[in-house]
Amino acid sequence: MATATAVRAFVVVLLSLITAATFAGSALAQEPTPPPAPAPATSSDSPGATPAAPPADAVNVSGSLNNAGDRLVGVDVVAVDGSGAEVARTTSETGGRWTLPVSPGDYTFRIDPETLPDGVSVQGDVQRTVVEGRANTVIFSFGEARTATVVPFYEQFLRTTIDGLRFGLVIALAAIGLSLIFGTTGLTNFAHGELVTLGAVAAWIFNVTFGIQLIPATILAVIVGVAVGWLNNVGLWKPLRRRKTGLIGQLVVSIGLAIALRYLILIFFSDRSEPFADYQAQQQREWGPFAITDVNLACIVISVVVLVLVALMLQKTRIGKAMRAVADNRDLAASSGINVERVVTFVWCMGGGLAALGGVLFGLSELGGRVQWEMGFKLLLLMFAGITLGGLGTAYGALLGCVIVGLLVQWSTLVINPDLKYIGGLLVLIVILIVRPQGILGSRQRIG
Repeated sequence: MATATAVRAFVVVLLSLITAATFAGSALAQEPTPPPAPAPATSSDSPGATPAAPPADAVNVSGSLNNAGDRLVGVDVVAVDGSGAEVARTTSETGGRWTLPVSPGDYTFRIDPETLPDGVSVQGDVQRTVVEGRANTVIFSFGEARTATVVPFYEQFLRTTIDGLRFGLVIALAAIGLSLIFGTTGLTNFAHGELVTLGAVAAWIFNVTFGIQLIPATILAVIVGVAVGWLNNVGLWKPLRRRKTGLIGQLVVSIGLAIALRYLILIFFSDRSEPFADYQAQQQREWGPFAITDVNLACIVISVVVLVLVALMLQKTRIGKAMRAVADNRDLAASSGINVERVVTFVWCMGGGLAALGGVLFGLSELGGRVQWEMGFKLLLLMFAGITLGGLGTAYGALLGCVIVGLLVQWSTLVINPDLKYIGGLLVLIVILIVRPQGILGSRQRIG
């Protein structure tokens, strides 16, 4: 009995061990459960989410955050599609510049108010249709939104008068060279408008392409204008004078040169208005009934200073007196020992530099800080109207006539559509040629 009991106990223990080993082997043979697959990356509407990769058909939308001259750095700009979902986000960098790659379509661009500096507010969102192959620029307005108010007529007249003085001084700055060239050579240079455009384009290249601040870029553009004026005279007009080409022939050559330069600028520059990198979105300052932006005020000051320096040069320096002598009587000046060709070369260089400076100021003050390929052509007829009104061949006549033309052009906006304001300058040119063709300060004929 004891032996049978021991045998049964041994059998039970053995069976238990076999069963335990079987279940343990089955458990060890099972494959481990794989971890859950990571969720696919999707764009998130939260500010801290990692941005999705740019789409394959991405078009860059860019801009510059400028709060009254203060460049905003570290501010988030967001693009929202039609469904209200955020599709792209970026942060403004040095100079307030930002760029967002988005697919073509309609978007709402907004600034994250949490990232704005203290005391700075944005007026609202900007709706924009993004199109491939076009400059897609978004400009935000900062500060309190202005409501429409009725401005009394006398305030409108005063502000328009200031604009007229500013515009007239810019025209005079560009036209003095044209008047002096006519006075010393008798040439009516229709290519002078392209010298204005070349100056503005040169400043734009130095400012935007090479990243040079606009003030030194303008100085470099004036140097380029001086060089272009010198090349004009040495390469074209001096040989024509040596061949004793008539003034009508030279006039036709100047028209052809103007057309050639205009379309060369179109080919190598752009057919669209291109903005300068600096002094955009200027805030208007008001002193009672007077209102003017810092850029327009600077244009007035620069124009006055340069014109005063030109007047002092004409009155006090030897080259200025020689220029007036050549303009009055070329043969008598030559017989008096004046090097006429040297004087003419100086006039061409000075005219090219002043035209370049006038082009930059014209783009800043009249075209909203932009450069256009035909801006000089638009200004050319107003320059002719101004120097004809003041008196052909006289620097002071050009100054007086251009200021009057600028005032008439701006005053005309009080009664006609501003898009038609240049018509007033052309009407002045027609009337003056009929009533007093010699101009205000001109004489009917030269003596000697």
